[in-house]
Amino acid sequence: MNIFVAGLSYQISDADLKELFEDYGDVTSAKIITDKETNRSKGYGFVEMADENGQNAINELNSAEYDGRTLSVSVARPRTENDDRRGGGFHRGGNNNRGGGYGNRDNRDRNRY
Repeated sequence: MNIFVAGLSYQISDADLKELFEDYGDVTSAKIITDKETNRSKGYGFVEMADENGQNAINELNSAEYDGRTLSVSVARPRTENDDRRGGGFHRGGNNNRGGGYGNRDNRDRNRY
């Protein structure tokens, strides 16, 4: 089972996360997600463990306090194709200095003359 863990302190390491979940069974892997540029924790991570142990860990640790923060623990959703897109949706216009986009007909007409 892949488990999503949010609300982690930025000082928590992979080893700390693994240790937290080992109280509920064997942990296959534990990974804190870090920013690619700064290498700083983003405050969330993923833990892999057996399904029966994972569900027990989720039940026990969701909303629990750890290192002064309240955890949010749930089954991780599978990644989708859209997860890699930024901004999701449509382009809102550029740097045209005319009010920035859609539904702004008055500014377009004014700048035409």
